[in-house]
Amino acid sequence: MGLLKFLFITILILWVIRILLRLIFPLLIRNIFGKMQQQQTGYAGQQQQQQRRPSKPEGQISIDYVPPQPKHGNADKLGDFVDYEELK
Repeated sequence: MGLLKFLFITILILWVIRILLRLIFPLLIRNIFGKMQQQQTGYAGQQQQQQRRPSKPEGQISIDYVPPQPKHGNADKLGDFVDYEELK
């Protein structure tokens, strides 16, 4: 009798959890995606504001950033050369 009672309660609990997940999970996912979409639209608006710069006359060049040039000719940083002989 105890085993049947345990099985009945277990099945009942799993059935209730399944129904709750069918109701709650879609709402939760919709809420999460809604927040993500709001963040994306806010982020895109910030990018558009940053890209709006005063227009410059055509043909004028402006360089905002110049990356540092790597130094050539330093053999210590290139690695070690190892002689080898092919053995047959």
